[in-house]
Amino acid sequence: MNAVVLVIGDGLLANHVSQALSAQCQVERHLHLTQEVPDSVDLALVLDDGWNPSDYQQAEEVFQQANIPWLLGFVSFGQGIVGPLVRPGTPGCSQCADARRLMAADNRQELWALQQALTSGGGMQHDVWASSSALLQLTHLLVAEVGRVLGGNRAHAEGHVFLMNLKTFTTTRHFFLPDPQCAVCGHLPDDTPTAACMALEPSPKVSADSYRCRPLAELKGVLQKEYLDYRTGFLNAKVYDLVTPFATASVNLPLTNGDEGCAGRTHSYADSELTAILEGLERYCGLMPRGKRTVVRESYRDVADKALNPVRVGLHAKEQYAEPQFPFQPFHEDVPLDWVWGYSFLQERPILVPELLAYYSLGCRGGFVYETSNGCALGGSLVEAIFYGILEVVERDSFLLTWYAQLPLPRLNLHSAKDSELQMMVDTLRVVAGYDVHLFNATMENGIPSVWAVAKNRKGKGVNLICAAGAHLDPVRAVKGAIHELAGMVMVMDEKYEANKEECLQMYRNPFRVRNMEDHSMLYSLPQAEERLQFLLDERRPLRSFDEEFKVRPWHADLADDVKDILDVFRRLNLEVIVVDQTTPEVKRMGLHCVKVIIPGMLPMTFGYHLTRLDGLERVLRVPMELGYARKPLTREQLNPHPHPFP
Repeated sequence: MNAVVLVIGDGLLANHVSQALSAQCQVERHLHLTQEVPDSVDLALVLDDGWNPSDYQQAEEVFQQANIPWLLGFVSFGQGIVGPLVRPGTPGCSQCADARRLMAADNRQELWALQQALTSGGGMQHDVWASSSALLQLTHLLVAEVGRVLGGNRAHAEGHVFLMNLKTFTTTRHFFLPDPQCAVCGHLPDDTPTAACMALEPSPKVSADSYRCRPLAELKGVLQKEYLDYRTGFLNAKVYDLVTPFATASVNLPLTNGDEGCAGRTHSYADSELTAILEGLERYCGLMPRGKRTVVRESYRDVADKALNPVRVGLHAKEQYAEPQFPFQPFHEDVPLDWVWGYSFLQERPILVPELLAYYSLGCRGGFVYETSNGCALGGSLVEAIFYGILEVVERDSFLLTWYAQLPLPRLNLHSAKDSELQMMVDTLRVVAGYDVHLFNATMENGIPSVWAVAKNRKGKGVNLICAAGAHLDPVRAVKGAIHELAGMVMVMDEKYEANKEECLQMYRNPFRVRNMEDHSMLYSLPQAEERLQFLLDERRPLRSFDEEFKVRPWHADLADDVKDILDVFRRLNLEVIVVDQTTPEVKRMGLHCVKVIIPGMLPMTFGYHLTRLDGLERVLRVPMELGYARKPLTREQLNPHPHPFP
């Protein structure tokens, strides 16, 4: 073999590898990395007996410029790391691999701090676990990889890293995703109005009883391999919940300041795991712009002719902003904001949206409102993502409007749905969990079937009641979605309630103690809190059948036609549907799309009583009259003053 391999390093690993390769190819040996690389080099190896992050950053610069592929091998705290094989100009470099590996670690904060210290302090020259035997094992792995590369075969370390336990020599191979924000190989495009333009392309449904354009079976196994890995994964853990009545699976999304659990609830653990992964991808996309680079920073006054007026989405009240510890500042037209491009289907043109409304983790950084993941959705096509994003906005709006206006919704007869699976779900909650399900039609003026579900305890111990919501063009699917939410909480919350009764009482007496998402449902675990739901639970209203309450809708073979019908309804109501594409390269590689749907005027979900957002949202006063629940528009003083019970 006439190939030339450049080995860089002054430790035992570099010595062993150089000696082993000398029988197969020409070896150039440098003790230290320099800017000058011989033109004849076909492959470079950067090898360390310790961990020297600054060297690997420099190697990226040198070999990218020289257009030479290179392979990394080093030792870090009892672990030998081989890979990735970096090819210049190809996403997925050593910095991406390190970022994913450290993010997936339980002690990521400590590792980041150590990485920074080593970068500025010269690195770690020799790991105490780097014994001669251990380094020989790593040598064998490295030499085999070099043989594959020089032989024209795909290297096992391409897009992967090998991790070797230097005590047991156990070796595992792990895939990592390129980081689109990587300073070396990431190339995010600028956010532009042209890229924000959207067309509802055909999205045929997979079957006559589906509202998906891509079968879940097609994604099984693929998503796990692509995204779930406990050492380098985008998602780094999974758990099957054996307590809840139905099959629940959770995966962990590691974040900079903690971990985010993402759950899937179906009737099989395999499907629930898949759903949880999709939930994790959706959560990741919605946190911050990772698919395009925000470039517009202006005051609203300067971009008003092409921007969403933030006042239209609802603000906090003046009294809230005046509170000493309130985390947000009042909106002012002259204060510069970061803006991203979305698409208005009402105006049929791109529109600027405040970044803090389009990505929900940004609210506390100089923001003017508390924004959640409301309206974020992932789909197998852009149309599918828009469809489910709209449904989520509708679901939350229907729930909140019912709560604040205290609407006595029609009670639904579950048996009238004539769906055996639904009946099985209700029976399971009653027999296994000890909860009866009560259902109410919460459909608002848009006509999209929405339901409010209540699980009422019949055991005499534990949580008294739990609420959930659902929305779908198919009312039975809306109900099943709500019941899955209930099933994921009933038995889990029983234990939490018994351990935190006193805190629940404190929240009942003082609503400002309701500070986070779980507090809302825990408050209504109390038996005495049930009185606040009597407007809904009053059993003197007759039960209504599904046929009486829900109109038969035309069925379309293409999901795009369903979305067009929905958009027509909102257009007639003069409600603007704005869609921001949140898709990142990590999900786009699998043909998935993620969006944030914003419908100004509809009620935004908030958690924490102090963060209620109703100022400027007149629909909550007007719609009850339009639906026949009130004779005239409500006043602000008539709105429900208590924290909502959305879980």
